[in-house]
Amino acid sequence: MDNTLKTGISSAMLHILAMAFMLCDHLWGTIIPGNDWLTCIGRLAFPIFAFMIVEGYFNTKNLKKYILRILLFAFISEIPFNLMMGGRLFYPVHQNVLWSFLISICLIHLNEKAKATKKMWLRIITAFLTIISAYITGLITMVDFYHAGILTVLAFYFFRKKTVLNCICQLICLWYINAEMLGGLGYELEIFGNTFFLTRQSLALLALIPIWAYNGRRGYNSKALQYTYYLFYPLHMLILALLR
Repeated sequence: MDNTLKTGISSAMLHILAMAFMLCDHLWGTIIPGNDWLTCIGRLAFPIFAFMIVEGYFNTKNLKKYILRILLFAFISEIPFNLMMGGRLFYPVHQNVLWSFLISICLIHLNEKAKATKKMWLRIITAFLTIISAYITGLITMVDFYHAGILTVLAFYFFRKKTVLNCICQLICLWYINAEMLGGLGYELEIFGNTFFLTRQSLALLALIPIWAYNGRRGYNSKALQYTYYLFYPLHMLILALLR
């Protein structure tokens, strides 16, 4: 095995980083409001999770079980998400992020089916329809990050191979999704007498640093740790909702 793969960041470390970043963002949104640095750090969470969903699709030994596991925790997470985001048990205008990932996995699978036919025209049409479907489905279902979240996962799927060109494409896609599509609040920066506006959401591009450092290795792994990744999402939201 190539010794260079021994350096870098493992899958386990990426998961831990993403959970820590997400916790910072949710702390800002619940019990520690007004500390913008927390949500700035939190911007890095989603791209890492999106990247790991793509890796999970290709590395899982049983795709059906992988999907069912995410589906189970999507249901489990819905009430904690509703309590944290809306302050009530039923909050139909916003769904938790695991639904975003389930839609993304289905769209990835459609592309892989088209790829298996070895028909280039079918792959191109499927890819085009996938992007349109991601946009429409994300808006209609009102999943977390809406269409932008699903498109982020697809960006990591379409430009998955670690090449310079794909890294550039990932950077461009994440810049457009976060700085242009999501945009929103930000900060004015004075640089050499010129004023620039930096959107808070564009800080998500910094997530590419640990993502590009990924070495393709799982790292420390156990059944307990795997379920910790899933349980952390609903449990931390429930605790924050109750504390608030």
